[in-house]
Amino acid sequence: MWNRALVGLIGTATVAASGGGMEGSGARAGVVAEAQSLADTTVMASGAEDRRTVSITVYNQNFGLVREIRRMRLPGGTIALEYGDVAATLQPETVHIRALGSRDLHVLEQNYRYDLLSPQKLLEKYVGRTVTVYRHDPEAGREVGVPADVLSVNGGTVLRIGDEITFNYPGRFAFPEVPDNLIPEPTLVWMLDTESGEQDVEVSYLTQDMTWKSDYVLVLADDERSAGMTGWVTLNNRSGTGFENAELKLVAGDVQRVSGQMAQPQFAADMLRAAEADSRGFTEEGFFEYHLYTLGRPTDLQNNEQKQVTLLESERLSTTKRLVFPGAPYYYRSQYGEVASNQKVSTFIEFDNSEDAGMGMALPAGIVRVYKRNSS
Repeated sequence: MWNRALVGLIGTATVAASGGGMEGSGARAGVVAEAQSLADTTVMASGAEDRRTVSITVYNQNFGLVREIRRMRLPGGTIALEYGDVAATLQPETVHIRALGSRDLHVLEQNYRYDLLSPQKLLEKYVGRTVTVYRHDPEAGREVGVPADVLSVNGGTVLRIGDEITFNYPGRFAFPEVPDNLIPEPTLVWMLDTESGEQDVEVSYLTQDMTWKSDYVLVLADDERSAGMTGWVTLNNRSGTGFENAELKLVAGDVQRVSGQMAQPQFAADMLRAAEADSRGFTEEGFFEYHLYTLGRPTDLQNNEQKQVTLLESERLSTTKRLVFPGAPYYYRSQYGEVASNQKVSTFIEFDNSEDAGMGMALPAGIVRVYKRNSS
């Protein structure tokens, strides 16, 4: 993959250096020498199998912070590291990489490859090249292939087959190879200057299309003096990749956003810390001007998945029912001075959010659905 990137760089340099005379020849010789040295760059790949830990912090504004540590054995010198299994909706300018150890690691260049392989992309890359189109031959009773030059794919596929130009030709297209600049999944590519040996490398970035919300179910006892309450956290991951055995954190509160860009809370990567949690649900702590909820066990968050996790459970709430009717006189007069009638009384259920009641955490905003047990 890195070699494919180098071809574009070398081509640009050759055009720029193609002046006349001996000076241009010297420049071209320098470019050739540089091309040979870059072509010798070691290319390494890293995927989810290298992960040691991964932490996901999801904000309730449709974005999340991914922070993971991968263990890799890197050669010394200049290498190209293809870093796969990243979110398809990551924001490249928020990516941060560093080595966790005594060995040096310097980033020389970063690229984000997202030209993904698809039937349409494959055809586009083969414009000006030859493919094979297979059609069923009734007389032969099998598929027969004919070579075809792809002339255009703008609004339809235009082909040259033999001496004819045709378009939207029915059949099965076969390609000799996948073009170098098409990839099956989004990939970060770094040019690194490293020391030889095994290293733990930490990478963090912000990604879109992660979100969460909270919902509550309150079940009143028959006498309406006590209740049980369950809180749920619903997470949605549409970031383009999944995360297994991840530490999960949730941040409640509106993070300041720069207009037209995704929020970039710089404090998130360095200051998030784990709360002392039990192994079942979430614990809450104040964090800056927000609330941080940490799940006390690792969990899997797959791509295109909606996951519900228990936020809290309590069966010993003491409740009070209050009927509230606003008393301001102007609520009940029409524009003609007549007194309005048949106004509704609002019903409120009050309870103490305390540790004695089995709760005691700041509750993130959400819908509370109230039920009441009957005598049966």
